[in-house]
Amino acid sequence: MKKYPKIGIRPTIDGRQGGVRESLEEKTMNLAKAVAELISSNLKNGDGSPVECVIADSTIGRVAESAACAEKFEREGVGSTITVTSCWCYGAETMDMNPHYPKAVWGFNGTERPGAVYLAAVLAGHAQKGLPAFGIYGRDVQDLDDNTIPEDVSEKILRFARAAQAVATMRGKSYLSMGSVSMGIAGSIVNPDFFQEYLGMRNESIDLTEIIRRMDEGIYDHEEYAKAMEWTEKHCKTNEGEDFKNRPEKRKTREQKDADWEFIVKMTIIMRDLMTGNPKLKEMGFKEEALGHNAIAAGFQGQRQWTDFYPNGDYPEALLNTSFDWNGIREAFVVATENDACNGVAMLFGHLLTNRAQIFSDVRTYWSPEAVKRVTGKELSGLAANGIIHLINSGATTLDGSGQSVDAEGNPVMKEPWNLTDADVENCLKATTWYPADRDYFRGGGFSSNFLSKGGMPVTMMRLNLIKGLGPVLQIAEGWTVEIDPEIHQKLNMRTDPTWPTTWFVPRLCDKPAFKDVYSVMNNWGANHGAISYGHIGQDLITLASMLRIPVCMHNVEEDRMFRPAAWNAFGMDKEGADYRACATYGPIYK
Repeated sequence: MKKYPKIGIRPTIDGRQGGVRESLEEKTMNLAKAVAELISSNLKNGDGSPVECVIADSTIGRVAESAACAEKFEREGVGSTITVTSCWCYGAETMDMNPHYPKAVWGFNGTERPGAVYLAAVLAGHAQKGLPAFGIYGRDVQDLDDNTIPEDVSEKILRFARAAQAVATMRGKSYLSMGSVSMGIAGSIVNPDFFQEYLGMRNESIDLTEIIRRMDEGIYDHEEYAKAMEWTEKHCKTNEGEDFKNRPEKRKTREQKDADWEFIVKMTIIMRDLMTGNPKLKEMGFKEEALGHNAIAAGFQGQRQWTDFYPNGDYPEALLNTSFDWNGIREAFVVATENDACNGVAMLFGHLLTNRAQIFSDVRTYWSPEAVKRVTGKELSGLAANGIIHLINSGATTLDGSGQSVDAEGNPVMKEPWNLTDADVENCLKATTWYPADRDYFRGGGFSSNFLSKGGMPVTMMRLNLIKGLGPVLQIAEGWTVEIDPEIHQKLNMRTDPTWPTTWFVPRLCDKPAFKDVYSVMNNWGANHGAISYGHIGQDLITLASMLRIPVCMHNVEEDRMFRPAAWNAFGMDKEGADYRACATYGPIYK
């Protein structure tokens, strides 16, 4: 799980010996080294390690050198490639032919040698052979001895590398369904063809009785359980909220609630072990259980058969999706509530692009300014003045989403785990109340997290949907979390479920029909759930989606920020239509 793919750098060169090639060797290899340094010094994997690059052993001038490079890349675990050159090269002989690697080409913009001519020629070759590649061409001419990477070039290289690393990281991993379909939710009808053909992933599934078996038979690390229980007593159980949502006859006794806390802590450990395995279990004699399912993402069915009888999965889902637990600060897991695999995939996209925890929410309610005024007698203001969307869910909302972590200026943020501090962790925990679950919803009890996200965070809401006859499509809405008048929040929140975490969201409006107002965003959203990532990452999602041949059906990203393979330009001048036509023509990369 922690053996990350690498990015291969391919320095291509004019193959003519006797003066031409020799004069270009140093320049070409220096460009490759500069690209590798740019990537490794700016991009990190989920565990905080730098994204590694592998450079071909020599420059590539003829097909034999292309083959030697391909052999090295296979051996080194490369998952995507960037070809760099400052000169003319033999396109069909030097191009990357691996059908599964996302690929880009940087043609140096200089006047002494025609790197841009090679770029155009090899991109034509990629298009003709059905192997789309991203073209990178600097706006300004550089001098031949200038090995710096211009800002516009570095931006495209990093955007490509970020998305390509996500594609390669998913390949070969699993999505683990814990349970099956939840309450008829379409996203939890897990489609194995989509995972296999578009993401290169396999699907694993366990019946929820496996969690009970492991509890009853003690198949978990008992020392870790004691540690986890002590941590939970200190940081979560002390923040247990009043049982105000349940009628007296439905309230559990103190003894029953204490038993629920023990149950859900064990459940958290077991769900994690099911995803990634645990060598401790092998020491205990459970060799099979120690292996896990190699799951980079998972979903928990929960409702209804589980939650009608057992404590709900809100605590395990929330905590696994958070960047810390009783073992300290760590990379967040990706676990979708109600086994909504479509939203789980969107969460996975956001996580791999940002390395940050992801919020899972119902896209619950659009509140117009008029409705707010009618219900509360008060008016929305600031960013919220045109209306707000209530994001709320009982389960998988990460505690990072509280916005209690702060940057150097004191602004609320959601951080990568290596930037998280003990103070951030403490603040997130203190801001979270664990209310006894509403037993009209969750007959088996349990506890639901509750917090109110800080306003002012730039976020991107996204969703993957599967459309019969079309395939997968991606929706993107960049915007912000907002704070509203506390009295307005209290009245609106009490109308939904005040035991769950709330994020008030406002999308960035523009002249696109789905973004002409806040209502239109809600009205055009394709499902009941959304995945929310910190930062405005719409442009990175668009690049990633094009690599996976998933068209983007709704977004509010400016056109000059979009970066797709060069072949997309051949499918028409309207970018949205071209995206659909290109994705349909090329089809999924693993089919």
